[in-house]
Amino acid sequence: MPAFTISFLQFKAIAKCQLEKMVKIVEYEDTNDKIFLLRNIVEVRISKKRYEKFARKYTKEHIISFKADRILNHFTHRPLIFITRESGIPLLGHPAFGIIDRGTNLIQVRPVTGCNLNCIFCSVDEGRKSKTRKTDYIVEPEYLAEVFNEVASVKGEGVEAHIDGQGEPLLYPYMEELLARIKKNANVSVVSMQTNGIPLSERKLEMLEKFVTRINLSLNTLEERKADLIHGAKYPLKHVLKIAEMIAKNSKIDLLIAPIWLPGYNDDDIPKIIEFALDIGAGKRFPPLGIQKFIKYKTGRKPKLRRYDSFKDFYKRLEALEDEYGVKLILRREDFGIERRKRVHSPLKKGERHRARIVADGRTHGEMLCVVKERVVTVITNKNVGDFVDFEITRTKDGLFLGVER
Repeated sequence: MPAFTISFLQFKAIAKCQLEKMVKIVEYEDTNDKIFLLRNIVEVRISKKRYEKFARKYTKEHIISFKADRILNHFTHRPLIFITRESGIPLLGHPAFGIIDRGTNLIQVRPVTGCNLNCIFCSVDEGRKSKTRKTDYIVEPEYLAEVFNEVASVKGEGVEAHIDGQGEPLLYPYMEELLARIKKNANVSVVSMQTNGIPLSERKLEMLEKFVTRINLSLNTLEERKADLIHGAKYPLKHVLKIAEMIAKNSKIDLLIAPIWLPGYNDDDIPKIIEFALDIGAGKRFPPLGIQKFIKYKTGRKPKLRRYDSFKDFYKRLEALEDEYGVKLILRREDFGIERRKRVHSPLKKGERHRARIVADGRTHGEMLCVVKERVVTVITNKNVGDFVDFEITRTKDGLFLGVER
């Protein structure tokens, strides 16, 4: 793949985003740039000097599509890469975008990266304040649905399509189109979605109700000041609580409330969240709550907690709450109909050595993307897009591939 391909396809994708979808353009300026915002997430920046020059000759739409200096995620201000089938970047192999098959009938669908919050517990250091993430991705809905269908065909009937991601999935501007395509798959019996709830509105819920079976809502406290602290941003708690109640009481969509238990931060909130979930009628078909243990990740944020429970202690606390409230809190795969299924074939093996051209920037500093045997491989290297790199595959778990330059 030539070194210029991604750059060229960026502009092609922007053209499609703008012209084919007839998107309303929001435009404004800062000190240096003319800025166009498309679909509330794609931020197209052009220096004022260049824009004034091009404006004499080209239409606004042409300038946006083909003359941009930078294309950023509006929420994170990181470079935003469009991934289309024409880009040549596969949708199997990367943890941040595309399709993830972990050997069950649940298929993870990741259409976009980036988040509108900066949670102190974030396992992937997301949000504008991130110190490790350098790149965001957005996947063309047709391409994502095509690859999903390929994986679902291996699984057979009773597939759950789970829309999640490294960040907030509902920032994805093509969600309705993606869900409509996934819902047409005869093997799909459940469509679930992870969200912090902030992008939801009554109108958006009406759209989701046509496709989504269950929403897993992240809700970590019922106190406004604490919510701002935990989420690293001004957090609209009243809005999220209203949305939760709307889903539970006025929607066909099932609601699962999924707080992270942060010892020393929200111990007092966990019982209150349980009571809230039960009061509004969460969990029509599935369990109403999915309380999660905080886990330290190498590249995640690490808040100073009062204690770090072992899993044994964590489950003891959940057992006590189960007894107190009479609700199931220790969840298993069977509660969601999740079962082991055949995996998509993995063409790469640990220890293999390959040589490939770098096709795009990786998700974090020191990472780049290569393509090998129709899989995307994250390679640890300091080389640049267009360079060739020799590397050894060091990770293949769940079909997510990592290589280290040799």
